[in-house]
Amino acid sequence: MKRVAQVIKVRPEKLAAYRELHRDVPQPVLDRLRRSHIANYSIHLLGDRLFSYFEYHGDDLPADLAAMGGDAVTQAWWALTDPCQEPVDEAAPGEWWTGLEQVFLME
Repeated sequence: MKRVAQVIKVRPEKLAAYRELHRDVPQPVLDRLRRSHIANYSIHLLGDRLFSYFEYHGDDLPADLAAMGGDAVTQAWWALTDPCQEPVDEAAPGEWWTGLEQVFLME
């Protein structure tokens, strides 16, 4: 299992819409996440930053993420959520959600 933590900014004027969207995530989007071997997925908010965490239980994360990105229902979902977000200043060029370095773990 691989732990993945990421960060992105939420546009302050879109925060209410972002929260509303996540009150009822479409079941096909959740199903696609599960088929991509993603579990224990959560998103947290601090100020203007969204922090996500999920556990990956597959063998090829890039391939599973590509399959998710190619899914029409997921693309429609992202068309709703992406306008609410913007990359953090630390993001690499072209990067959307930015990965975080794990500096501590207690199991």
